[in-house]
Amino acid sequence: MTPRSNLLSTTSNDGNEMFLTQHLVRFGDVDPAGIAYFPRIHNFIHESFENLWEEYIGVRYYHLIQNERVAFPMAHSDVDFKHPLQFGDRPVVKVTCFKLGRASLGLRYIFEVNGTVCVDARTTTVCINADSYKSMEIPAEYRVYFQRIMAALETPQEG
Repeated sequence: MTPRSNLLSTTSNDGNEMFLTQHLVRFGDVDPAGIAYFPRIHNFIHESFENLWEEYIGVRYYHLIQNERVAFPMAHSDVDFKHPLQFGDRPVVKVTCFKLGRASLGLRYIFEVNGTVCVDARTTTVCINADSYKSMEIPAEYRVYFQRIMAALETPQEG
């Protein structure tokens, strides 16, 4: 299990790691007002989650579910829309972990365009056995990656 790329992880000002990924807001992502339609933001969040698994942890989320029979369904989400994402924007998404429980995982996703915070989202997922749907302890080989991106839950500084 080797991460595909170290280019998408960085060290923040407080010395903690964070995972970075990027999206492209496409024509089909926007509403008639020209801003990203809010359900698409939730999809971007999940795509960022899948990118975290593949590019940072080194395991495709699909493989985790289909072969290892481990899944992380969402139990809670809290999304603040700070500034519109528009057609053509390429937000950088900073992913950190704010909670690492026995079976629960709290991740934060900050979407920025040119230093402006557009979306600040927090999700909580629960690690489950994909056959029984019962919660299970987050496997140690994955837990270590979330420990590396632990960060206090603070308000992001807007640029």
